[in-house]
Amino acid sequence: MPAAFSISPAVDLIDVPRRIVLTGLPAGAEVTVAAETPRGGRPWRAQAVFAADAAGTVDLGRDAPLRGDYEGVAAMGLVCAQDGEGELFHADMAQPLETTLTALIGGEPVASGGFSQILMTEGVTRHPLAEDELVGTLFLPAGEGPHPAIMILNGSGGGINEPRAALWASRGVAALALGYFGAPGLPRYISNTPLEYFARGIDWLRARVRPKNDFVAVAGQSRGGELALLLGATFPDKVSAVLGYVPSAFVHGGQAAADPAPGLGRDGPCWTLDGRPLVHQWQDNATASWKPYDEATDTRRNADAMRTALGDPAAMARARIPVERIAGPVLLVSGGDDGAWPSDLYSLIVQSSLLAAGHPHEVLWKNWPAAGHSILFPYTPATRIAHRHPVSGIATTMGGTPAANAEANAGAWEAALAFVRRHGGTAG
Repeated sequence: MPAAFSISPAVDLIDVPRRIVLTGLPAGAEVTVAAETPRGGRPWRAQAVFAADAAGTVDLGRDAPLRGDYEGVAAMGLVCAQDGEGELFHADMAQPLETTLTALIGGEPVASGGFSQILMTEGVTRHPLAEDELVGTLFLPAGEGPHPAIMILNGSGGGINEPRAALWASRGVAALALGYFGAPGLPRYISNTPLEYFARGIDWLRARVRPKNDFVAVAGQSRGGELALLLGATFPDKVSAVLGYVPSAFVHGGQAAADPAPGLGRDGPCWTLDGRPLVHQWQDNATASWKPYDEATDTRRNADAMRTALGDPAAMARARIPVERIAGPVLLVSGGDDGAWPSDLYSLIVQSSLLAAGHPHEVLWKNWPAAGHSILFPYTPATRIAHRHPVSGIATTMGGTPAANAEANAGAWEAALAFVRRHGGTAG
């Protein structure tokens, strides 16, 4: 019997893990399994070497590789370990990610197979938004609805997070990926971003989709996680639930995405309300210092500078987000090796503040101790740890390991999906 791949499911949404089994091999043979996925026109690749069992079988959900680009048992390890250049997704959300698997013995191919990861199921529709000075993309689920709704916010890299919104819509949630800087028609920098802009975005989304149970959640990552908590606390009548990926418990200044103009910069304001900048944790802070970041001789960790600010409790109290004003459930996702800022500590502070205030809604905190800041998307490459910031251009590390970040990527999405289903009323 010739060697062959069995892959199940061969075609499905990107958040579905695959069972990948290779049969028909010589018993005990060492076989290299290589995975290649074109992403935005560029190939991303990973490979690992396995030993066939006595029946001539390799099961990626059972077997750890002998050596290669990942360690341990991981059914989707060859995807999560891929490395490459450019974007993780195609520009067209309707275009599946096609992964080709090749098995080689002694350098000679003995079997090939493949599978497709989909972001948009049939019937999901994409609607660009450019009105009322709002810029973003709305993805609507198949079927008439009504559907719960969610607004997706990126972090300090800016732009519009269409992949996450497309996947939410495929899971039955109307999703608006709202840009606020770093995209056509928007400011280049994060400095002096008015919170009223997001209130208008929530109002637009609610009026446009008339969501099920009037449910509109706000979800953001990094600076977007800080923003999601801030919006829930500032506009509690508009925000039904908050999902904070690697968030902050405090208002921060412009930091790496700041306008470098005089009076702004990384120590200048980021958010405004009623035309006035919000107090942030670097203001009048007696201990805050950029030295651990600026003078680092190895790869820089922004978190090292952020921790210096914690030495001035009065300054931090002034900048604390009053999360007890949030009028709905809260999900927090963090990594214990976060290189951008201590999102685990920040999440603990948020959780503690809510519980101390007798918050009447669910407060769920999911932490992965070995993961970093890049807790992003299920079953995609998790190898981008050190990188140049897309706005400042400074090389920095986000922390974690590819394996830990991949585990957090899958676990965080599972938690987020279940959270919104519980509170927004989507189908299971």
